[in-house]
Amino acid sequence: MKLAIIIPAFNEEGSIEKVLKSIPKKLKGVDKVLPIVIDDGSIDNTYELAKNGSHYVAMHVINLGLGAALCTGFAAARKINCDIAVTLDGDGQHNPEDIQNLIDPIINKKADVVIGTRMTDTKGMPPIKIFGNWMMNVMTLLIFRKWSSDTQSGMRALSKLALQKLDLHSVGYEISSEIIGEAHRNRLRIKEVPIETIYTDYSNAKGQSVINAVNIFTRLLTIKMSGKKK
Repeated sequence: MKLAIIIPAFNEEGSIEKVLKSIPKKLKGVDKVLPIVIDDGSIDNTYELAKNGSHYVAMHVINLGLGAALCTGFAAARKINCDIAVTLDGDGQHNPEDIQNLIDPIINKKADVVIGTRMTDTKGMPPIKIFGNWMMNVMTLLIFRKWSSDTQSGMRALSKLALQKLDLHSVGYEISSEIIGEAHRNRLRIKEVPIETIYTDYSNAKGQSVINAVNIFTRLLTIKMSGKKK
């Protein structure tokens, strides 16, 4: 079984090497662990540093957004015929030791999409992020009619079936909600497992703001009303 670890990265020269080195080399039920870094138009040394420790590095000439980076990563995972794909942020906020718990439900054929939820233990999570995450959870429910306790989690696992079924069109942060909506639309089995989040000044400075939620909501509505999502 081949596992792709998809890491979208934008100006992550300060963390990308550490993230790659921390990925477990051996996981139960997995024969090959293949890290894939998507450099989303970085203007620093992310691309060169990512070559050390990754199976494949793709580069967007300009910064297109998180959604575009993930879609490039999913396409790469399909091309090399991976059985499972895990997404991992490039800023070091995720604990790679959680990967095993994330993929176990897929290996055991109990889920097609597994969301790593941070909301079972929010200690250290800035209150503004908790509020913003709750807002996005509600928006996702209203638009896609599917509840998740952590729709904006950047750590998730997708089965080969999910990689084939999800018809994604987001280019920005709205990708996280669209993945859940698409999984629900395709009647895929969705499961949540707790994950640890490593909060640092560096990681807290990354990600989306509450103010950006309005733009995300508008883009999600556009995707929903475009006719692509029945």
